[in-house]
Order: sequence, then structure tokens, then C-alpha cells
Amino acid sequence: MKILVKGVGLTKFGELWDKSLFDLSLQAATEAIQDANLSAKNIEAVFVANMIHGKLANQDLLGAAIASLFNIKGASFRVEGACASGGLAVHLAIQSLLAGTYKNVLVVGAEKMTDVTISEITSALMGAGSEAERKAGLTFPGLYALMAKTHMQKFGTTRNHLAAVSVKNHYHASLNEKAQFPFEITEEKALNSPEICMPFTLFDASPITDGAGAVILSSENTPRRRALTPSRWTAGDVYITGSAVATDTVGLAERESLVEIPATKQAAKMAVKQAGIEIADIDIAEVHDCFTIAEILAMEDLGFCEKGEGGKFIVQGTTKLGGRLPINTSGGLKACGHPVAATGLKQIIEITQQLRGSAGKRQVKDAKIGLTHNVGGSGATVVVHVLQT
Repeated sequence: MKILVKGVGLTKFGELWDKSLFDLSLQAATEAIQDANLSAKNIEAVFVANMIHGKLANQDLLGAAIASLFNIKGASFRVEGACASGGLAVHLAIQSLLAGTYKNVLVVGAEKMTDVTISEITSALMGAGSEAERKAGLTFPGLYALMAKTHMQKFGTTRNHLAAVSVKNHYHASLNEKAQFPFEITEEKALNSPEICMPFTLFDASPITDGAGAVILSSENTPRRRALTPSRWTAGDVYITGSAVATDTVGLAERESLVEIPATKQAAKMAVKQAGIEIADIDIAEVHDCFTIAEILAMEDLGFCEKGEGGKFIVQGTTKLGGRLPINTSGGLKACGHPVAATGLKQIIEITQQLRGSAGKRQVKDAKIGLTHNVGGSGATVVVHVLQT
């Protein structure tokens, strides 16, 4: 069995004060349904990814609330997994299709983050940290800064390596009309921007963002294609062939190492095996760059380069458009924006558009196999998907 990405829809990411969570969800889902050439009556289940709307707006039961926008009477679910909520929702939707429970499902990821104060959003996001971390006054910039400083001390990673991630992703975002920050920056600007938590400056962190993404997934009872073999699939169609989730401790203090995210390694290994490919077969990837060090860790933990070589790997231009392995062509979380639960959907949508050949100015030539990597917290939950044409 294979899972077809039948339709995709994505809003603009940014400070969208004139739009509600439901406005954004409606826009993205309507676009996905139209792209799939379906009507709402064909949708049997709705999976809604959201992390913090209940805390910030006192509205829970989002599965039913968003399903009701389309008068969908089938099953509805809300999925929460911190910043990995979107990837988890896609994973659970896939399981429902593989089980034969449904044939066509709608997955929506949406977040409204800019209507509250920085202290309120920081407190809400730290719901993904451990109790000990919250009591110690840590925030996610501080947690990832600990990882960055440890990586620097052990492997010689530099602030210039961190800046290279930001410069590359802003360049990609400059080609993406949906991005929150569609403009280029220089290394000098990244390095000299205000410090937020040593060694991070402002341009090392992803922003607070509003936005929504949606996909229609469908099951088809035909044999799964193996990597690099002649295809019987419809030209232009994109399929999810691998979907895996791995879990680690919520708190950093309980982990053996601060220079890796083991759940990334485990989820990637499972997803790649399901897809019947090798990691070297990947043509393009969207990875979770909530902070610049996170993309460096992802390069290493996914197996794109050796441990400790992530910064150099990026500086060499390998992951920039035109390089051997373009990473975060959407602009990533850093420059496209990070509306927490929508990020996992945006990653699926970007890879789908790349494999369809419809990514416009940021199109990767001859992309056939893509990967998405969505992380919750500081690595407690990781979701990896493999997509193929």
C-alpha cells in the first residue's frame, strides 16, 4: 500500500493579526481540498495539529471545531506533540489509512502565536520542556544554546558555521512568497545582530509566527515502489513511503549527550527502511532548524555528514540551492517562519511541490526523493517522513 499526497494548501506565514486560527485553517484546508479535486463530503476524517491554542485562546476540541468549518461529520482528532505536532498528525493519519479505516483524510496544522505577549508565548512554549527546566527558568533558546556551546567545544564548530545556516535559509526564503522573512541577509548581519543567549544572536532563532498548512492524504491498494526502480505510479504524483516517530527524554539533563538527538537517528533509520531506500538517495530535505545549531545537528544525525562536520558541510554550499543536497528550500523555520504545529505540514507541502516540479524559483532540478524532519521540544519527539514520486 502507498499513501498519496492528493492535495496541499498553505497560507502566508507571518504576523497575521487580521486572521484568526480558524481563518487560517479554512484557507489552507480549502486550498488543499481544491488541489485534490475533491469536495468536503469525500473527507472521512480530519486530523488537526495544534500545540498552544487551548492555552492562549481557551479553545480546545479543535478537531471538531475545524471539521465543522466544512460540515464534515466523520471522525475528527486533535494532535499535540509540541513543535512536532504537524508531523505527528500526518503520521497518525497515515496509520489510519494503512489500517483501512479511512480512504481520504484531511490533515491541518495551524497556530496563532502573535496576538499575545512574548512572556505569554514563551511560557506556553515551555510546556514542551521538562518540569525541572521550567523551574530552573530555562527557555528553548537557553536549552539549544547549551547544545550549541557543547558542540562548539567538542568539534570546533564556530559562530560563522551557525551564521551560514541563517544566511542560506534567508536566501531560500527570498524565493518563497509564503515566507515570513523573504529577504537575504549577510553573514555580518547575522553575527552582529542582538545577542539573545550566548552563542546565539537574533538570526540564530526562528521567529514567532502565525500560519496554517493542510494536506489531503489518500490510500491506494497497489504495490509500493522500491527505490530507483521503474515506476508504475502516475507521473507527477507524490507518495509518502516512509513515516516514523521516535521518542527521547523531555529534559536535556537525562540524556547521555548534548551533541546529538538520538530520536532523529532512530526515526530516520525506520522511515528510510520503510521506503526501501538509503539515506544517500535523498535529493532534498526539510529539517527542523528552530535554531541554527538544530540544522547542524540534523545534518549529522540524519546521516548526511559525519558527526562534528555539520557546520563545515553547510559552509561548503552543499545544502544551498544548486548544491548536491538542498536543505530547507522553503527557508526553513528560521526564515519561512515557525507557526509551531503548522511546521510539519509546511515541510510535507514544500517537498511535495518540489517533487511535483511546482516550486517555482526555488525548484530543485530532478528531485525524486525527499525527506522531512520535525522535532518536538529539544528532541523528545522526532517525526521523519520520506516522500517519492
